[in-house]
Amino acid sequence: MARLAQTAGLTDVQQEILSTVRDFVDKEIIPHAQTLEHGDTYPTDIVEGMKEMGLFGLTVPEEYGGLGESLLTYALVVEEIARGWMSVSGVINTHFIVAHMLKYHGTPEQKQRLLPRMATGEVRGAFSMSEPELGSDVAAIKTRAKREGDEYVIDGAKMWLTNGGTSNLVAVLVRTDEGAEKPHQNLTTFLVEKPEGFGEVMPGLSIPGKIDKMGYKGVDTTELVFDGFRIGAEAILGGEPGKGFRHMMDGIEVGRVNVAARACGIAIRAFELAVEYAQQRRTFGKPIAEHQAIAFKLAEMATKVEAAHLMMVNAAKLKDSGERNDVQAGMAKLIASEYCAEVTQEAFRIHGGYGYSKEYEIERLMREAPFLLIGEGTSEIQKTIISRGLLREYRSRG
Repeated sequence: MARLAQTAGLTDVQQEILSTVRDFVDKEIIPHAQTLEHGDTYPTDIVEGMKEMGLFGLTVPEEYGGLGESLLTYALVVEEIARGWMSVSGVINTHFIVAHMLKYHGTPEQKQRLLPRMATGEVRGAFSMSEPELGSDVAAIKTRAKREGDEYVIDGAKMWLTNGGTSNLVAVLVRTDEGAEKPHQNLTTFLVEKPEGFGEVMPGLSIPGKIDKMGYKGVDTTELVFDGFRIGAEAILGGEPGKGFRHMMDGIEVGRVNVAARACGIAIRAFELAVEYAQQRRTFGKPIAEHQAIAFKLAEMATKVEAAHLMMVNAAKLKDSGERNDVQAGMAKLIASEYCAEVTQEAFRIHGGYGYSKEYEIERLMREAPFLLIGEGTSEIQKTIISRGLLREYRSRG
C-alpha cells in the first residue's frame, strides 16, 4: 500500500509544490522545531525560507503576483508544515485567511494595493473576531466603530489574535451602527494596517504582549486594544459596512479546513514517531511492534490518520468548487482534531516513560494537539453547525 495521507489526482504542479515543501520541512523545520518551541522563539529563518519559496502567495491570484493555487493545495501544504511544527503553519494560516477575504470581498483598490505585497510576504495578515468575553458567539461582539465624517473611531478589546505582534495587516470584525434588526447585520470588517511590534504601535492601538500558552509556542498570540483609534472608511473590507459577518464566516470556513489540515499533520507525525519507536524498542525478546497490543494501536492510529485526511481533502475540494461547505468543513475539523488528540495520546503511550521527557518530540505534540480541539470553534460548536446543516437538508415532511 502507499504511505498514509496520499491524495489522488493531483496535478504535476501540486505534486512539485508538495515535494518541495516536504523537503523543506524535513531539512529546515523538524531539526530546529524542538529548540525553537522550547524557547518560545519566533521562527524567523523558517519564515524567510517560506517567503523565498513563494508560500505566502500560494493562493494569491497570478495577476497579483501569487501562484494562484487552490484551497486544496494550500491545505496539503499546511498539513506538511504542521507535520514539522504546528506553529509554523500558524504563521501562514491567518495570512491565507485574510488573502482569501481580500480576494473574494475586497475592493479593486484594496486588492491592487495589498495582494501583491501579501504574495511576497512583505505584508503578513492576521484576523480578529474573538473578544475577552466571547469566542464563537460572534453576533455578541462589543468592540464598536463610531462614524465621524469620513473616519471611524474604534473602541474595545479583541482577544486570541494569532500573529498579533508580527503581522502588519489585521482584518478586525467590529460593531457598527447600520440600523439593522439582526445583530450580525451590524458587523463590519476593517483592514487595519499597522507596524509590527508590541505596546502602543499606533495612536489608540495597543498590543500588550504575548499570551503565555501551554503549547503553540513560537507564534505570538495577543490581545488587540482599541482606545479612540481612528481609521478611514476606505479601510472597510469591500467598502461597504454591515457585511463583516458574511466576510468573516467565509474566512472561517477556510480556517476550519486549515485546522483540519494542521490536525492531520500532527497526527501523521505522531504516527511516524510511534511506528519508528515501536520497531526500535524491544521487550520480552522482540520489538514492541510485534506485540499485538501495540500492533493494534498502530492499526487504529493509521486508520484515523487516513480518515481525517480524506475528510479534510473533501472539505477543501468542496470549498474550491464554490459550493457551501460549512457542514463538511465542520465535520473535517471535528474528526481531524479529535482523531489528532487520540493518535497523539496513543503515540505518547507507545513511547512509555520517554514520551514524558522533553527530549522526545512526542512531548511537544502532546501540548500542541489540544489547541486544535478549540481553535476555529470547539468540537461542540462544530457539532452545532453540523446538526443545523443536517436538519436543513433533511427537514421532516411529516
